[in-house]
Amino acid sequence: MSLSVGDQAPGFTLKRKHADGLDDVSLSDYQGQKNVVILFFPLAYTSVCTDELCSVSQGLDAYDNLNAQVVGVSVDSPFAQEAWANANDITIPLLSDFNKEVSAAYDSQFEDLLGFKGVAKRSAFVIDKNGVVQFASVSDDPKELPDFAAIKACLEGLD
Repeated sequence: MSLSVGDQAPGFTLKRKHADGLDDVSLSDYQGQKNVVILFFPLAYTSVCTDELCSVSQGLDAYDNLNAQVVGVSVDSPFAQEAWANANDITIPLLSDFNKEVSAAYDSQFEDLLGFKGVAKRSAFVIDKNGVVQFASVSDDPKELPDFAAIKACLEGLD
């Protein structure tokens, strides 16, 4: 069943790799403090994903000004994500859904993409400070980017 605006967002805790090691990052870490933009993307080191996350990283000030934390989520390992981020100046936190549980909970998973099972669909969710979905977009086309103007407009309407 797909998530809709007004639904409680499924909670999660995922791994993030950075220079100092691995950290757990939970959606609840931001509850009551910041709105969260979750960008699911299919696979690191692919052209569309690289373009999307580089572009978002370059425009992070706009999200900061809207009191939003942007995170990227894919089924890649946290080690591959870190190498990809370092190679491409991607500065948003990248969270590893290596076990494919969170993308499934958000109904953002391909059954089969190029022969790979359970790859994350290109999706975007805005979760407000109370953990409620305020924007949801899931694409069956891995090359179709989310509507970032609509995401920012949604954030403008939130505390």
